[in-house]
Amino acid sequence: MSDRQSLPHGLWTSPLDPVELAQAKRLRDVRWDSDGKTLVWLEGRGARGVLVSQRGDDAPRDLTTTLSVRAEVAYGGGDFSVANGNAYFVASDGRLCKQPLSAGIHRVITPAFGHAASPTPSPSGRHIAYVHSAEGVDRLALVDAEGQMWPQILAQGADFYMQPCWHPKGRLLAWIEWDHPQMPWDGTRLVLATMGYRGDGTPYIRSQLTVAGGCDESISQPCFSPDGRSLVYASDRAGWSQLWCRNIDADTELRLTEERCDIATPAWIQGLRAFGFAPDGTLYFVRSERGGRRAYALGPDGGAVEPVESLAQYDHVEQITPAPRGNHLACIASSPTVPARIVSGRANRARVHVRSSSESLSPDQLSQPQAVSWSGTDDGTVYGLYYPPTSEQFVGTGKPPLVVNVHGGPTSSVEMGFEARAQYFATRGWAFLDLNYRGSTGHGRAYMEALRGNWGATDVDDALSAARYLCDADLADPDRMVLCGGSAGGYTVLRTLTAYPGSFRAGLCLYGISNLFSLAADTHKFEAHYLDSLLGPLPQSAPLYRERSPLFAADNIRDPIALFQGSEDRVVPPAQAEEIVANLRRRGVPHAYHLYEGEGHGWRRSETIERFYRDVDNFLKEHVLFA
Repeated sequence: MSDRQSLPHGLWTSPLDPVELAQAKRLRDVRWDSDGKTLVWLEGRGARGVLVSQRGDDAPRDLTTTLSVRAEVAYGGGDFSVANGNAYFVASDGRLCKQPLSAGIHRVITPAFGHAASPTPSPSGRHIAYVHSAEGVDRLALVDAEGQMWPQILAQGADFYMQPCWHPKGRLLAWIEWDHPQMPWDGTRLVLATMGYRGDGTPYIRSQLTVAGGCDESISQPCFSPDGRSLVYASDRAGWSQLWCRNIDADTELRLTEERCDIATPAWIQGLRAFGFAPDGTLYFVRSERGGRRAYALGPDGGAVEPVESLAQYDHVEQITPAPRGNHLACIASSPTVPARIVSGRANRARVHVRSSSESLSPDQLSQPQAVSWSGTDDGTVYGLYYPPTSEQFVGTGKPPLVVNVHGGPTSSVEMGFEARAQYFATRGWAFLDLNYRGSTGHGRAYMEALRGNWGATDVDDALSAARYLCDADLADPDRMVLCGGSAGGYTVLRTLTAYPGSFRAGLCLYGISNLFSLAADTHKFEAHYLDSLLGPLPQSAPLYRERSPLFAADNIRDPIALFQGSEDRVVPPAQAEEIVANLRRRGVPHAYHLYEGEGHGWRRSETIERFYRDVDNFLKEHVLFA
């Protein structure tokens, strides 16, 4: 007989406290030094980014104490690199800095002009290629590693640059570039440049050639083989993001992987890595499958793709990086019941270097999600991750309340890593569904393109069908359903509550978009033409923008809604929420508005994260659980 206490779903006491969630570190990247023994990673601690170094069995040591490490080209990423005993990082003021790993303080090597990202040391270690953005112009730039020369322009003319990569002997440089109105997941170009060297040893581009890609092919992450004979990259030309290899001398291409799985993820930020070469030529990579991101290896002579045994316990692996010497592999790894860790390993053994949280809870105390799929409104398949209510202490009465969570982007996805929001609800007795609506990534290019022209329609239909799917399976209470989402997901919340009032009991909107005209006019350069594909270009598509903008249908909202906003959000400014709030206040619709001072597009500060969960809990108790 069970000794668990009977208590209504949603009112369970959870072992996962908001304080613990608020104290978690954000693990953002990990890299090896040239010696193959020293590991450097980036931790987000509140609003600060801190580089940490560990050599062999020594204790980890903070490298940066006076500066916050954070690249801010577009959405960021590409914060640092490591080579020859030095870390090269971008400070939050946009300057590029050099930090010795052994001892000493940092040295600024670029002037305070614009923002740098993706510092990439040359094979000689004398120069750093990097992405630079200033006054609306992006380019590839070069500076010497000591900061004694004024930065030089390597390449310009494209709207965007990403992922510069040196040939092992320094004779070639590869990179990714693209132009408006494409987003990097729509179409990019792989450029291969031949380098020359001036009398003082400074590199320059003698000639360059586009070798792959275009408007309808997304290329990601060029990577030279250790012997320099091949250039490997990810391409979705065959409908899925797969690995391709270009023989540089023969100028021929070969497809290396065949599985219907996506290897690259959408390049929202700089510095993403889904694969890399080990010194012996083994290619390690990560691919999306069964709702997760799992690690595999392809031997130097081809053959079968094999799982990486030392990482088999993890459902979500990212930023995979083989050591430049030896046979070690490092990454950020997690699972639904294991928060993110920095892990290194070889063969069948893995070592944990740092944990993002205390990991004080056992896996049995957390919800294990199930990858689910169902037929949408037009019989198209829709995907999601279902988290059942889970507790060692309580058993529910009746059907559980439901949260359908809509990810941001919208060109993004939710995967089977540790999802704090999902666990927060599931351990309190809620059913929780992370929705990968049509338009999400990880399910091939055609699935991603299903949202083109259909934003505010297909995503809404899939949110509604997700709720029906769980209710039809008797897994949720149809009278206590909540729709939740942030950014583009917040837009879907607002759009659903205006187009289909009464379909959900309440909504939770985090920095959501209400006015598509304002978004198109005010957004940053990276997304300046994003809506061209999601809805159509202006002014031709103005009627559709008006129809799909929740602000112009705000009088339809009658369901309780809580809106959460950062005061410093430059992507979706507070005005987007406050215009909705003014309408709700005028009509007396139950609502809550929380403006978090000092926060941007998402929460970084621990006090904000704790307050957010408590604000959500109070709102749902009043308007859903006790209503």
